[in-house]
Amino acid sequence: MKDNTKLFKALSDVNRLRILKALQSKTLCVCEIKELLNLANSTVSQHLKLLKEVGFIIEEKDGKWSNYRINPLPGDARINAVLNSLDFWISDEDMIISDKKKIKALNRTKICSS
Repeated sequence: MKDNTKLFKALSDVNRLRILKALQSKTLCVCEIKELLNLANSTVSQHLKLLKEVGFIIEEKDGKWSNYRINPLPGDARINAVLNSLDFWISDEDMIISDKKKIKALNRTKICSS
């Protein structure tokens, strides 16, 4: 039951859902996610930590960048089931639609250098 609780906890925050939907569009670094959500680095890091612990996302280092993306091979079939059904549940939400537009305009070289 503890694993189920962690999974549902990860899905119980609107910002974590926004992160998952954003990462379904493209790989993003912390600065880009911070810019998208308009949250503090520490808050974004906590959201990413929880999503990573549960198995929804993975982190990959690339030089100075810490890139986050959807876990392509989660060890838990429930993770795939949730990720595959996110569009059904939240893709038509105004905030998700707005985020998709913002993601296209994100430029990590400008955002992360400041």
